[in-house]
Amino acid sequence: MRLVSLSVLLAGLAACTPAPVTPEQAAELCEDRARAAQGPTGSVSVGVNSNSGPSAGLAVGLSSDFIRGRDPVEVYESCVFDRTGAAPIRPPRLR
Repeated sequence: MRLVSLSVLLAGLAACTPAPVTPEQAAELCEDRARAAQGPTGSVSVGVNSNSGPSAGLAVGLSSDFIRGRDPVEVYESCVFDRTGAAPIRPPRLR
């Protein structure tokens, strides 16, 4: 019984581990996180439809890295290292 319980526990823990990503995928994912660390993000939408009439929307986002004042390049480098276990293959392409 203990062996079965231990096997189920280990299988559950293995399912929680993130799937490995390629260095290029990590660079793309981490660039998004680094861009969010540069400042607030947002979007505005305006529309009209024949059923409900005019509509408008506003979204503002603040990342925890921005709030803590972290350097976007540092955010990028640590993110890539956490995901791949290696240094970034290229510098970040930030806007």
